[in-house]
Amino acid sequence: MKHHLNLRQVEAFRAVMLTGRITAAAELMSVTQPAVSRLIRDFESATKLRLFERRGNQITPTPEAVALMAEVDRSFVGLDRIALLAQDIARQAAGTLRIAAMPALGNGILPRFLARFLRDKPHLNAALNALPSAMVIEAVAAGQADIGYADGPFDRPGFIIETSPIPAVVAMPAGHRLAGKSIIEPADFSNERFISLEPGTIFAMRVEVALAGVPRQATLETRLSHTALSLVDEGAGIAIIDSTAASEFLGQNVAIRPFSVFIDAGFMAIVAANRSRSTILESFAREFRVYHEEIVSGFRPR
Repeated sequence: MKHHLNLRQVEAFRAVMLTGRITAAAELMSVTQPAVSRLIRDFESATKLRLFERRGNQITPTPEAVALMAEVDRSFVGLDRIALLAQDIARQAAGTLRIAAMPALGNGILPRFLARFLRDKPHLNAALNALPSAMVIEAVAAGQADIGYADGPFDRPGFIIETSPIPAVVAMPAGHRLAGKSIIEPADFSNERFISLEPGTIFAMRVEVALAGVPRQATLETRLSHTALSLVDEGAGIAIIDSTAASEFLGQNVAIRPFSVFIDAGFMAIVAANRSRSTILESFAREFRVYHEEIVSGFRPR
């Protein structure tokens, strides 16, 4: 009877080679001793090789078996890696995670959180790109990112959106006259050099409404939160800024204080509605939300 090579025969052969005995191989495979013996006979028939010399209850590998074992081991290393990868995926430690984020997050706390998230996930492949919010949305829509973080408002169909409203804060040089106050009022900006963030945006318009009628010494404009904070750090003026970016400058020459007027400086987490979400993506989104909340909670007025 002709026997065809199959994986179970190879497993039996490897078990016998590793243990040196049919009975031990049967225990390793959780099968009976006759089942292992039959698998070995079928394997020899399929390979047309004599693999073991049998003397009573003792078996000795032939040179052909030793040569074949080297290739079998290489194959099983690959199978072991697959098994380990499957286990990692099951415990949310492997797979692929692609993130697109607006610069305030992508150049700030998000890479710090991602590094922590990856520490116990050696097989997880990740990509993080800091992009303007409009490009973040397009990256998620095109399937180039599994999750995006962008500012709003946003009402485009085809997405699942989770908003994170965050109050803006006031950033000033550490030795500034306002640093002694616990909460900054709009009138406190009178005759100060003001650093305006992202002119023309909804956020900038909200800031202008809050400061309507307050005379300022001069205005310095910039697009990015980190640029504005660097200017504050050098004493160029004071700014109303998102607390996410502000947290990156704690301990430097920057004082951060709550603002009495609520100006939303939050963001949205965006995923495509027509694509399934992996457990690793769900875990990342949930844990980042908690991490971010812990960081910005200290800037909320009390």
